[in-house]
Amino acid sequence: MPADPPSEIPAPLAILPVLGIGEVTPGADLAAVIAAALAPASPSGPALADGDVVVVTQKIVSKAEGQLVAIDAEDPAAKERLVESESVRILRRRGELLITETRHGFICANAGVDLSNVAEGQAALLPVDPDRSARRLRADLGRLLGASVGVVVSDTFGRTWRRGVTDVAIGCAGVAAVLDLRGTHDSQGRELVATEVCVADEIAGAAELVMGKATGVPVAIVRGVPAAWLRDGSVEGEIVRRTGEDLFR
Repeated sequence: MPADPPSEIPAPLAILPVLGIGEVTPGADLAAVIAAALAPASPSGPALADGDVVVVTQKIVSKAEGQLVAIDAEDPAAKERLVESESVRILRRRGELLITETRHGFICANAGVDLSNVAEGQAALLPVDPDRSARRLRADLGRLLGASVGVVVSDTFGRTWRRGVTDVAIGCAGVAAVLDLRGTHDSQGRELVATEVCVADEIAGAAELVMGKATGVPVAIVRGVPAAWLRDGSVEGEIVRRTGEDLFR
């Protein structure tokens, strides 16, 4: 049974943009690219510390892993064919917008196919296995910089019944995806019976506040997360809701 949440005042969080990443190309060593923008390699960059969570955008992960395909951006039918090829199920269609289920189990617009922040005539696809991408990056950063960190791979999703987009976690490693508070008690002593907090999504959303959508900052460090969150984590294993648990499919 989970332990009760700590009663002490939470420590403050710091969210640090990592500047100077530059363009990431297929085959790039992403950990080396990030390390070059951090101290000591870059005196103006932050130093990575044990317990930090490194948030990286899906776009640079996809670029480094070569998840880029040629596409005629002026041909809606070409994009629709690409979206359908990246989907296991089409849930809704409205004009050029498709709401689909990807191979990863994500429900999102256009299967995550993205034409922004890539070269003309290209589209970026989601990483094949974002959790695996996060695990690899975490191991490589630890080897290069000697710090034990968590990693979150983030992407921008809409939310059903809410306007606007926010960043969410599509992969994670070394940090919890979901914090299970069931069986603990609230401030009035009542037992929580259904509360599970998606902390990986919260970390991704917090990091996006310093990364933005057009600032060229695809990496951020979230510092000060509770030590209890720093454990093996998996978006696929903890966050993705199975069809049998879904009230709407």
